[in-house]
Amino acid sequence: MENNTPPPDGDAPVTDAVGPSKEERTMAMICHLLPLVGCLVPALPILNIVAPLVLWLIKKDSMPFVNDQGKEVLNFQITVSIIIFACMLTFWLLLPIGIAFVVGIGALVMMIIAAIQSNEGKPYRYPFTLRLIK
Repeated sequence: MENNTPPPDGDAPVTDAVGPSKEERTMAMICHLLPLVGCLVPALPILNIVAPLVLWLIKKDSMPFVNDQGKEVLNFQITVSIIIFACMLTFWLLLPIGIAFVVGIGALVMMIIAAIQSNEGKPYRYPFTLRLIK
């Protein structure tokens, strides 16, 4: 059988009725990458939580995908912050230094994976995360 439907117009936006819109996917990706601002501004390390929190609070009511992914980012960043803070309290021991290094590298890798997944419209769940914000 031959398909006689014309191809979509090049200028017309292609939307997926089932998944999140392009804008939602982009905002969710930005939400996953915003914690890196805390690494760029060492004087304000709490930005890893504050930066995605601000975006989530602005977009949570109008974009359900950003609401879901924003909560996921915040839960993950709070978990990472707790682990790093505990390691800082016991900095004189060798093991916490190694744990902090592994957690930092792992968090960076997972944030990049999460950003890619959310940009494709797939919700990402961070492993080993305390689910504090529901």
